Amino acid sequence: MTNDKDPSEIIDDEEKPKEEEIQNLADDEIEEEVELSDDDKKNEFESKIAELKDQLMRTLADSENLRKRTLKDVEQAKKYSHITFVRDLVSSVDNLKRALDSVPENKSNLPEPIKNLIVGLEIVEKEILTTLEKNNIKQIDPINEKFDYNFHQAMFEIPTNDCDPGTVVQVSQKGYLLYDRLVRPAMVGVSKKIEEKKDNHDSEKDINTIEKNK
Repeated sequence: MTNDKDPSEIIDDEEKPKEEEIQNLADDEIEEEVELSDDDKKNEFESKIAELKDQLMRTLADSENLRKRTLKDVEQAKKYSHITFVRDLVSSVDNLKRALDSVPENKSNLPEPIKNLIVGLEIVEKEILTTLEKNNIKQIDPINEKFDYNFHQAMFEIPTNDCDPGTVVQVSQKGYLLYDRLVRPAMVGVSKKIEEKKDNHDSEKDINTIEKNK
């Protein structure tokens, strides 16, 4: 039996499967590239989403901190904004107190109008102090208390052994607090220990002992 096919056709038939195989391999590589590209895009999107989410959380945290700071500043302003006025006011209260302290204890010899004036001033002083306390302004009167540099200002020292050293034994001017903030420190005198002096006899003994040791 004679083979009627052209030899070239036989060669083409043999090469056809190889071409199909090559095409299939090429298609597989393209699909892999597409799949890889999709994964890269997905990872890139996820990375951007995570970055934007982090930025959003930071922005929200900054906004919350700013809100809290603003509320705190407003509260502080409400509490302490009039501290300068309070400082000036208590100076006037001190002057009133000094005027009342200058009045003699025995008022029987004073004219009746003067007595009534003094009584009226004493009532005014009490009302002022009551009003100050209602508005959270407190006096600092640390007599017989331990000296505290946060609230007291030492003006002088008083030698005494009647109390522990560093005790407030005299208040020349009372201090004031607005809530927990110092308006003005109390001007005080602080105790210090009296140094004991040796008598002359003991001193001579000490000198003789030193000379003998030489």
